[in-house]
Amino acid sequence: MVVQPGVEFDHSSVIHYKSDEAKLLSEYIESTDYVYEAHSTDYQTKEAFRELVRDHYAILKVGPALTFALREAVFALADIENELVPSEQKSHVKDVIHEVLLDDQTYWKAYYSERHSEAMVDLNYSLSDRVRYYWTHERIASSMDKLLTNLEMKSIPLGMLSQYLPEQYKNVVAGQMEATPKDLMISKIQGVLSDYAYGCNPV
Repeated sequence: MVVQPGVEFDHSSVIHYKSDEAKLLSEYIESTDYVYEAHSTDYQTKEAFRELVRDHYAILKVGPALTFALREAVFALADIENELVPSEQKSHVKDVIHEVLLDDQTYWKAYYSERHSEAMVDLNYSLSDRVRYYWTHERIASSMDKLLTNLEMKSIPLGMLSQYLPEQYKNVVAGQMEATPKDLMISKIQGVLSDYAYGCNPV
């Protein structure tokens, strides 16, 4: 049974779980044979995930938080590429993403502001992450491949890694991962999943 236990998010804010306010909903499931799926749990804290599991929400639905983390990683890597790779060799992945989304507004037009300046902020940074519908677009996929290829041939300076991907920098310094572009992207996504793992594996 898909339910809304009082958690939600929009473009730039998050409504966090409050166990006391969802008490009746949490108690109801105890007298049924159903299983709860908590809708829109993206961007909750790891402590909130643990409370949701404790309160009988067996499935924690997640989507945009994972692709948002991917988008963050890609933009960070694009900024690193901009520092390390000659202009004529760059992937220009950010520009390609913007061009594709502006040419094909199918998946975001109804959700973002009609003002161009506000829409561009949402396209880049909205928590609802409508970019997720475009990753398989041929132009974006091609520029992504070039981004990864370019950075695979470079050694990312630790100071630059700290600037753009600080959590991954800590893991690299600790010897827990390599600073390859694919590993850095995966690590960003795993950072979100680790909060879910914390909630789903109470001590």
